[in-house]
Amino acid sequence: MTDIPLLLIAATVWIYWARVGSMVVRARRRSGDLAGLVPQQGWERLLWLFWVPMVAAWLTLPILGLTKTGGPFAVPDWARQVPIYAALRWLAAAGGLYALAMTLKCWARMGRDWRMDVRPDQRTTLIVDGLFQRVRHPIYAFSMLLASCTAVVVATVPMLIVAVLNIVLVNLKARNEERFLLRSHGTEYERYIEHTGRFFPRHRAS
Repeated sequence: MTDIPLLLIAATVWIYWARVGSMVVRARRRSGDLAGLVPQQGWERLLWLFWVPMVAAWLTLPILGLTKTGGPFAVPDWARQVPIYAALRWLAAAGGLYALAMTLKCWARMGRDWRMDVRPDQRTTLIVDGLFQRVRHPIYAFSMLLASCTAVVVATVPMLIVAVLNIVLVNLKARNEERFLLRSHGTEYERYIEHTGRFFPRHRAS
């Protein structure tokens, strides 16, 4: 029997990272810049030692779930057979598609300002509208959502480890970017922080 939620989440993850790859290629053709594929900052190079294997595993584990029938990389039988969890897998697959759609919207808004790393000499545009109006890092928030949804659908320990690692790395990267943006934009970014959340909209007292 075809595992539709697993097919959906596998396709979603591959489309997500293929889109990242295409943006890097376009940046390379346009300006010779790799858009952060090779980080310039020492701290981000350290993060990349974990980030690259994490992405590779994230791409691979759903495919292994589709092909394996036993072992640590196979989707366990209970994930498909327990009705409540089976329904949760469908919900997670839909959540992954939503995360992809919203990320595409964020990437479109960033346009040529998008890159994967912090470049110390870069002149950045502070984007504070659209999905960035109340959340400082919506792309990272949706990345964590997509990784979590993947872990629910694949339902293996290796994929759970990947999802947790993604959350840790995204938090470290977001904080590093905020330090850079504070240096670059000063009080303008401080005011932006005051009314936005890092990954979730900040509650506003009435």
